[in-house]
Amino acid sequence: MKKLVLQSVYFQSKKTNVVIEGNRFALISDELSQADIDGAEVVDCNGLAIFPAFYNAHCHAAMTLFRGYADDKPLFEWLNNYIWPIEAKLNDYYVEAGSRLAVLEMIKSGTVFFSDMYYFRESTMKVVEEMGIRATIGVTIADALTPESQMKEHFQFLEKHTGESERIQLAVMPHAIYTNSAKTLQWCTRIAKNEHYKLHIHLSETAKEVDDCIQEHGRTPVEYIDSLGLLNENCVAAHCVHFREQDYHLFANSGASVVVNPCSNLKLQSGIPDLVGLRAAGIPVSLGTDGASSNNNLDMHEEMKVLALISNVNAGDNRLSQQEILQIATEAGAKAYGLSEAGRIEVGCLADCLLVDMNHVGFCPNNNVVSNWIYGANSEAIHSVICNGKFVMKNRHIDGEEDIVKEANKAIAKMKSEL
Repeated sequence: MKKLVLQSVYFQSKKTNVVIEGNRFALISDELSQADIDGAEVVDCNGLAIFPAFYNAHCHAAMTLFRGYADDKPLFEWLNNYIWPIEAKLNDYYVEAGSRLAVLEMIKSGTVFFSDMYYFRESTMKVVEEMGIRATIGVTIADALTPESQMKEHFQFLEKHTGESERIQLAVMPHAIYTNSAKTLQWCTRIAKNEHYKLHIHLSETAKEVDDCIQEHGRTPVEYIDSLGLLNENCVAAHCVHFREQDYHLFANSGASVVVNPCSNLKLQSGIPDLVGLRAAGIPVSLGTDGASSNNNLDMHEEMKVLALISNVNAGDNRLSQQEILQIATEAGAKAYGLSEAGRIEVGCLADCLLVDMNHVGFCPNNNVVSNWIYGANSEAIHSVICNGKFVMKNRHIDGEEDIVKEANKAIAKMKSEL
């Protein structure tokens, strides 16, 4: 079994040693024996701190191709007039090129897992396998945008559990209540339950979505999906900006979890998630970037800082602690998708972590290492990234990154020429 030793790394306010065997943390200790070192790759980590890696709980990876495209439009205008028309041109080539760029950006900024709601999922799976990180890949369901024959293919794909592996799991991902019929949402609920999949959906993202749902169904979006059986412990709902008073208790009792996306919600003028209300109700909260067309990056460190700032302004004495902010950006995202032994530096957990350069200006002076990581530094301080016990970035280098950027630029130029 391959062994990796991170020697003299800064962890919990002191230097220590971390031993990884296979894909798990095996030892965290002040002392190393000869047996700990024998046969291992030993990495001198003087000047480096170890942190949990980021888990991006809501993303549309290949939309990196649309970064800066149709900026500063409200959500429904942005979708109807710009995004959906250009997405009609997508194929496997475009999604692979966009997903490679996305995974490159995520690794560079410390993310080792993402939940992806998008199209041509097998192209994204290929990229994730080759680049060495983790993902929950959605079979995206939107019957308002999809021919019936393609819908049947989606369902068959889920039933066959195609493409799952050690680092990749599938999920049922109905896009939203406004892009799916009640019948389709109920079908998604059944297959998620029968096949033991997570179910991921956009929910209560805008005030318009809530108002439209009340007008059409006489219920809020939370009440509506609950009436269809969708709101349960398998459900992971993205955004959840516009909960009404009755939604909090209903959602909390269901066992479902929320993914907040503050940068995207601010940019698309959708609003600010109510962290106080979500926490008071006992609803599990994780963090995601959304797509690079509405953020406009996939930098979870930046998302973490914005979440902390929003909490400080809106929550008053109930603001999130620094440790809670870090946990939401890391362990909470892992837990939302069933990775219970991940997102923390602990013996027995999956060996996903970041080595961060403490000589970065954002860590000087080092009065509080967690505060410096959240507020002072940025993702440029990330020296190396380890996923599943292996380096996916070492000393800021990722193999083939120049070619990935070149191919992504080629892909978007080709797509625009076809409009």
